[in-house]
Amino acid sequence: MVDQLVSVQWLNKHLSDDNIVLLDASAHFNTASNISGAQHFDIKNTFSDTKSAFPNTFPQPAHFEKECQTLGIDSDSHIIVYDDKGIFTSPRVWWMFKTMGHHNVSVLDGGLPEWIANNFPVTTIVKVKRSPGNFKAHLDESAIKSYAQVVQNITTSNCQLIDARSSGRFNGTDPEPRTHIQSGHIKNSLNLPYTEVLDNGKFKSKKELKLTFDNLNLADTPIIFSCGSGITACIILFALALISDRERSVYDGSWTEWAEKQELFV
Repeated sequence: MVDQLVSVQWLNKHLSDDNIVLLDASAHFNTASNISGAQHFDIKNTFSDTKSAFPNTFPQPAHFEKECQTLGIDSDSHIIVYDDKGIFTSPRVWWMFKTMGHHNVSVLDGGLPEWIANNFPVTTIVKVKRSPGNFKAHLDESAIKSYAQVVQNITTSNCQLIDARSSGRFNGTDPEPRTHIQSGHIKNSLNLPYTEVLDNGKFKSKKELKLTFDNLNLADTPIIFSCGSGITACIILFALALISDRERSVYDGSWTEWAEKQELFV
């Protein structure tokens, strides 16, 4: 099993390994400065169900498999994923691969900013020629929760829901970036802003992360992670994965779907 989180120093030593596939999950692929060999993992336009009414909806396995093969990903590839904000979209990609049954995947701690800060080389060459891969998708349906399942959980309390949005949005005192819906939170959910597990664009130490989750006084139940549209939920899910093997999933529609289906409109 590969390490879930790798440093830029580790990547610099292993960048030329035969089975390494480097994916940039940034919203906008920076053609002016990037890590050599990186390919763009376009969450919004390629690795989402673009027919969905909600942003970043998890794609169908067949589509995910086909697009991964196009990127030259094999069943035994060690995928390293990063983004241009340090830690933002990369944990979403990590979770997507885990959910599709591919476990040889790691997040680059600190991402592109950390790579540049350590004076490691960057390139403007973005055309990476790879032969089609043999990646196969094996969906773990338990890793994704639907609106109906979250509604049911309010009654059953079988899982604890944790929301990664800011406290202002969670408490309904700050507006949502999607201005047509109200802020607020799902009943019985807890708030852990994703910024609380990060320090200068990198994950906090395991000791600090354990304290953060301990302070939530969680019951011994599986956890469903939520946010605005399924991106930052994966940051705190990944943080938990670094310190615990507790059962975890993502409410993929998150607050955007919840607010719209609950008709919480501005």
